[in-house]
Amino acid sequence: MNKTVEVLPDQSALIARSLDLILTKLDTAIKEQGKFTIALSGGSTPKPLYEAIAQQKLPWDKIHVFWGDERYVPPNHPDSNELMARRAWLDRVDIPPANIHAVPTLDNDPGLSAAKYEQHLQAFFQSAPREFPALDVVLLGMGDDAHTASLFPHTEALKVSDRLITVGNKDGNPRITFTYPFINAARTVMFVVAGANKRPALAQVFAPQADDSTYPSRLIKPQGELLWLLDAAAGAELSA
Repeated sequence: MNKTVEVLPDQSALIARSLDLILTKLDTAIKEQGKFTIALSGGSTPKPLYEAIAQQKLPWDKIHVFWGDERYVPPNHPDSNELMARRAWLDRVDIPPANIHAVPTLDNDPGLSAAKYEQHLQAFFQSAPREFPALDVVLLGMGDDAHTASLFPHTEALKVSDRLITVGNKDGNPRITFTYPFINAARTVMFVVAGANKRPALAQVFAPQADDSTYPSRLIKPQGELLWLLDAAAGAELSA
């Protein structure tokens, strides 16, 4: 694992740096393999990043978009990660609908939806069961409880190591989420984290020893590149 930590002066610089890195990874992937695959994160922090991507002139037909996790709500629900990304980015560009790989959430059965998304990923990447294909970029945020994607502290999703997709749980509400081994298969995992409220969790995630189940972001140790991009409010103690 190649790990890099960058602390940017403010959120504007954080988004600009994130955009620059994604565009670099995108250009390399398309030159090398003819397509670029990215898994998006939810939350408020990446929204301006998606808006910035939408302003670029890119080969949209070569870009494939997935989601690292999704709330189990309809795609037009205000809490939907898909809806946020569509409004900020995907509905603003000429990306083919077939290149948008949304999480199914209308089955009234989170386990069935998780299985469907896994099957879709296996078909797209032409991967075998228990094989973890590599996305080019997995974007992640981190909560003040150190969760990432929908891998929450002390939940069953943290124990799943033989599937790509599982059901997460947030206060009794189901989520569909990448498993940590699937995240770790990525060529690049990019955490984009902002806010002083993240400092206590970051201290434990970066500590030499701490409990992975209590601080799930510690489980993210990709085979490729791990980038932590932090604004000064979040990363002040790490850069001191």
